[in-house]
Amino acid sequence: MTSAIPVNAYEPGQERPARSLTMFGPDFPFAYDDWLAHPAGLGRLPEAALGTEVAVIGGGLSGIVTAYELMRLGLRPVVYEAHEIGGRLRSVGFDGHPGVVAEMGAMRFPPTSTALFHYVRALGLVTERFPNPLDVATPSTVVDLKGETHYARTLDDLPPVYREVADAWHQTLVEGARLAEMQDAIRTRDVVTIKKLWDDLVERLDDTTFYGFLAASPAFRSFRHREIFGQVGFGTGGWDTDYPNSILEILRVVYTAADDDHLSIVGGSQQLPVGLWQVAPADPAHWPAGTTLASLHPGGRPLPRVTRLHRTAPHHLTVTAGDGSIRTYPAAVFTAQSWMLLSRISCDEDLFPIDHWTAIERTHYMGSTKLFCLVDRPFWQDVDPATGRDRMSMTLTDRMTRGTYLLDQGEGRPGLICLSYTWADDSLKWLPLSAQDRMEVMLASLRQIYPDVDLRRHVIASPVTVSWESEPDFMGAFKANLPGHYRYQRRLFTHFMQDELPERFRGLFLAGDDISWTAGWAEGAVQTALNAVWGVLHHLGGRTHPGNPGPGDLFQDLAPVRLPED
Repeated sequence: MTSAIPVNAYEPGQERPARSLTMFGPDFPFAYDDWLAHPAGLGRLPEAALGTEVAVIGGGLSGIVTAYELMRLGLRPVVYEAHEIGGRLRSVGFDGHPGVVAEMGAMRFPPTSTALFHYVRALGLVTERFPNPLDVATPSTVVDLKGETHYARTLDDLPPVYREVADAWHQTLVEGARLAEMQDAIRTRDVVTIKKLWDDLVERLDDTTFYGFLAASPAFRSFRHREIFGQVGFGTGGWDTDYPNSILEILRVVYTAADDDHLSIVGGSQQLPVGLWQVAPADPAHWPAGTTLASLHPGGRPLPRVTRLHRTAPHHLTVTAGDGSIRTYPAAVFTAQSWMLLSRISCDEDLFPIDHWTAIERTHYMGSTKLFCLVDRPFWQDVDPATGRDRMSMTLTDRMTRGTYLLDQGEGRPGLICLSYTWADDSLKWLPLSAQDRMEVMLASLRQIYPDVDLRRHVIASPVTVSWESEPDFMGAFKANLPGHYRYQRRLFTHFMQDELPERFRGLFLAGDDISWTAGWAEGAVQTALNAVWGVLHHLGGRTHPGNPGPGDLFQDLAPVRLPED
């Protein structure tokens, strides 16, 4: 057990810094960070409800945040997890090399994720700047397209066409999506303006792909510009794997600066959910001091995977685990990826209304593949005496690898390379290959860009890899809405508001980043977890403090726009 976790990121009366851009909306502009930081806490339960067991299905970030906050309220969360705590916050080590981890899932987090960083700060985790292409933390970047290689430390070092593309993107956002107005409203948390701007854009753009939005912009009338933007992009790299997705998905990212100024968690992102599992809250309701999620579970481990989920009288939920054990609860939160309800878990139809089942079935997941190798030292920092350039650089290319990241582990330590990070169709190209075969193809691609670099001779451990679409309990990296999916997304996100549902459908709450408006970002996992916490609190007769209303209390004023369906 670790030391007690503080309740709030800000002490009562402490002056808060001026507002900056955060992941506040735009679909549901509720201040999750302020709700978490308020000294009154998230709410109170009736005395009779204290100690009540609530099932939490899935031990990823969303599930662990849900369980942690339910425990703080005085409930007894019972967590089910098929593998290990962390979900897609998966930090994998290398045999024989302790202290070095490869981030197989989430590896970079925007500082605008203020609800997420509430927990990062509270656990005392250390962060550092992530070396995205052309970032200030990246010594150099190489862009290799169509056999032409360009070395750059800043955007201005690239040929003029790249500046033209960057300017075209900014112009498209300003003219086609009112970027400046929306970001000003997010900074000041002007809910009325956010909703006015966003609701209009949702109605106009729900049926538009990202590519269609670009192609309709006068600034992107050149196919060459659209091609370069797709392959290189700005921020984290190329955007073309997102081209078939709804433009609304992209606007949510750029409005909230989710693609900029990323931080990584030193020692691995999995420390966050594992830390919340092990740490004791400073002021838990009902539970004695020192209680942790681990201490509430036999052997300090979650229960095994869920194999069956069904409703039983009177309005209860019964969960069957992989070891055959059966337990019944008055409420449950499902945080795993929703396709599990269609394939991996036996469910009865009364779990959700039919429209929600339709939304779950229509969920569209993005595939993603990564491969990391460990090298003897960060040799890329060597300077080529003939050119004065770094021996190797963060690399963006149209070759098979697409994105290669160089991760310095500190003086005297091995170097870590993410040889390839790919999405969607590019990810599927790797799917049939073993880790070793993948590395061979990647090294061959990089040899074309760096013919004088013998990368292989530096490798000191077997590579580690993942393809999330082939992980049976994930089936994809994260959800990405297609055009026309807004209505489905709204049903899933607002599922925590259950007063208008027939009573037979209440008590089971959805959470997780694929329920959120910002799928693929850990902030969405946290925000939907907090929605579910409010839902359970309300369902069991609890309420929030009048001075600290929760997402459900303010829902009528903040609710995502409802598009007509007839």
